Amino acid sequence: MAFRAAVVTFPGSNCDRDMAVALEQVSGTAPLRLWHGDAELPQGLDFIALPGGFSYGDYLRSGAMAANSPIMRSIIAAAERGVPVLGVCNGFQVLTESGLLPGALMRNASQNFICRAVSLRVENNQSLFTSAYDANEEIRIPVAHHDGNYFADDETLDRLEGEGRVAFRYLEPVNGSRRDIAGVLNAAGNVLGMMPHPERAIEPAHGGSDGRRLFESAIKALVAA
Repeated sequence: MAFRAAVVTFPGSNCDRDMAVALEQVSGTAPLRLWHGDAELPQGLDFIALPGGFSYGDYLRSGAMAANSPIMRSIIAAAERGVPVLGVCNGFQVLTESGLLPGALMRNASQNFICRAVSLRVENNQSLFTSAYDANEEIRIPVAHHDGNYFADDETLDRLEGEGRVAFRYLEPVNGSRRDIAGVLNAAGNVLGMMPHPERAIEPAHGGSDGRRLFESAIKALVAA
């Protein structure tokens, strides 16, 4: 079975090509490139990626305007059918603003843009995005964001923890995220939002390849299905 992925571009996206290159290098097949104004998704998609950047210039709130783009209605419907959706950085913000994931991404506690590699712990290696990692494995992935401070109320955080929906956790102070959460899953496990950029860590020339296994996990799970 061929792996059929798509990468969505919003006005202001700047990591869409990085995501497309990563998916092609790992899967061997170039993903489809979709525009935010497309109202319908192509049939038979196995995987949808929402990339990083500054959609609509981060006006109002980061991801808020992109969450109302025409294509998001189709993406929400696809996610509800079980199609895997990965949102990275600005894509994570779009996922929270669209209601596909709980919580919100606020301004970094330092009030500064952060761009560096950070240490993470794999909190859940049982999802289709993380099965190639070991439980509690420590990995290094770059971050590049100004609004990556994950916030949710205590009840929501307790539910995420109890249901194993925290995918990644920071192992060092980064942006002020509550409980050091770096990535979360939806209840069904087919939607992942994360602030670190796995597409920037897929080969040693990038300074590390710990992000590669996220894509390998998804491709293996979907091709085997």
